[in-house]
Amino acid sequence: MAKKDYYEVLGVAKSATPEEIKKAYRKKAIQFHPDKNPDDKAAEEKFKEAAEAYEVLSNSEKKQRYDQFGHAGVDGGAGGFGGGGMNMDDIFSHFGDIFGDMGGSPFESFFGGGGGRGGRARQAVGSNIRIKLKLTIQEITNGVEKKIKYKKKVVAKGVTFETCGTCKGKGQVTRVQSTFLGQMQTSSPCPTCSGSGKKIKNIPHGADGMGLTMEEVTTSINIPAGVADGMQLNVQGKGNETPGGIAGDLMVLIEEVADKQLQRDGNNIIYNLHISFPQAALGTEVEVPTVSGKAKIKIEAGTQSGKVLRLRGKGIPEVNGYRTGDQLIYVNVFTPKKVNSDEKKLLKELLNSENFAPDPNSEKGFFDKMKDFFHG
Repeated sequence: MAKKDYYEVLGVAKSATPEEIKKAYRKKAIQFHPDKNPDDKAAEEKFKEAAEAYEVLSNSEKKQRYDQFGHAGVDGGAGGFGGGGMNMDDIFSHFGDIFGDMGGSPFESFFGGGGGRGGRARQAVGSNIRIKLKLTIQEITNGVEKKIKYKKKVVAKGVTFETCGTCKGKGQVTRVQSTFLGQMQTSSPCPTCSGSGKKIKNIPHGADGMGLTMEEVTTSINIPAGVADGMQLNVQGKGNETPGGIAGDLMVLIEEVADKQLQRDGNNIIYNLHISFPQAALGTEVEVPTVSGKAKIKIEAGTQSGKVLRLRGKGIPEVNGYRTGDQLIYVNVFTPKKVNSDEKKLLKELLNSENFAPDPNSEKGFFDKMKDFFHG
């Protein structure tokens, strides 16, 4: 089933400000919160749906990709909330504090604190890792699986834990304050264990004070076809680990490698073809490079310099999969700067030939050609 538009999910316009997006999410989260709608699967799905929409629209980079590419721009099979890996722990871990700026946090008071999950311990989350990944135009066009080697912090072997004495393993500390509405109960992550409910009991030799060591790991990720330079893919759970919690994300920044022959222009691929004057006048067949190998194309007799040939569907697919660009071949007729005496003699004989006299009316002008090209 196709996903709903994120703006529609939150009930905001595409031009909504960050504050309007946050306010809309708070309203939806309160409306469909599981503790307010016990055993209501439909409400739980709407709760998850709202959190997924907010996770994307509240992040300027993800919002930009979503506006440009739709759901595929934030999915990409690379994990994260947009990749369909959302669960309740994710939501409360990432967004549980969004209600804290409402003044007194009534949401937590009504539903038991800690994001409303009845004292559920928050899981600490490790830090994210950012790396750059270089891709060729062929890899970008076809999609590719890449094995990435990088260093990350992992929990050292031999680390043991014990229940946190401050929160008694709940991961949260609760305080009661008096307001004009009566007693209000609010909860926040335990400052001792950072919300994990556990603290380190034993740290093995060679680990740091958090029980972590640096380790080189290899991770395979699928890069979807159509990604662009500067796009970022998030691989959930492949970042730095944290004791008693869950690992952060691996954030992969795409970097396009310039190709010597093929150039990218949006989803189209440009190739500059150079042919000789005799080839242009007589017509010929030539080979041109494409992202999938060589292709033979026919050059009609009388082809003019500046003509654009199109190989439909031979460009780069949109990352959302809706359409594929073309390969555009720009024909350049080469005029020699130097000729020998025999060549000069032949050219002089052609000077007075009718067929070699320029005729401005025989060819469309540049702007007419562009109109034909874009509407052809």
